[in-house]
Amino acid sequence: MESVCATARRRGRKAALAGAAVVCAGAAGLFSTPALADFRVCNATQNLVGVAIGYRAKAGWVTEGWWHIEGSTCKTLIEGPLSSRYYYLYAEDADHGGRWDGPVNMCVADKEFKIAGVNDCFARGFQRAGFKEYDTGKQSNWMVQLTDQPAMNGAAAVTGSGNPGSDSQ
Repeated sequence: MESVCATARRRGRKAALAGAAVVCAGAAGLFSTPALADFRVCNATQNLVGVAIGYRAKAGWVTEGWWHIEGSTCKTLIEGPLSSRYYYLYAEDADHGGRWDGPVNMCVADKEFKIAGVNDCFARGFQRAGFKEYDTGKQSNWMVQLTDQPAMNGAAAVTGSGNPGSDSQ
């Protein structure tokens, strides 16, 4: 099955989204669900989005993908209590070719993947993508909400599950 990202690249749409990834505490608004110990991504756009995640495992760095998340839905990427403080996310909009990315380079593939290591992506037959870092503060669950609306001052508002406060990055 071709990835959402490969489909977007094939269509030749490289425009960046005017969006930001917003991390929300627990269950809120459109995506109201019971709080669970996991890492979830909610797609607040109306478009299909492909998502990849990176994290540090006991054996080293791992990237996994692609989760296909329909508009106005959520998916759990990691089930159970989170074991790392930092997680990394990369997502692409299949309809418009935009992306949610960051400065941390990790490996991805066109089709479903689980890749050990983040170095020498091209030499190992993978692509490289820039992932955005999320500091979960060692909380047991976290949710990232992908939106097509810019956050205030161009920064993503960050709130961790169980943390009533909000910070601007």
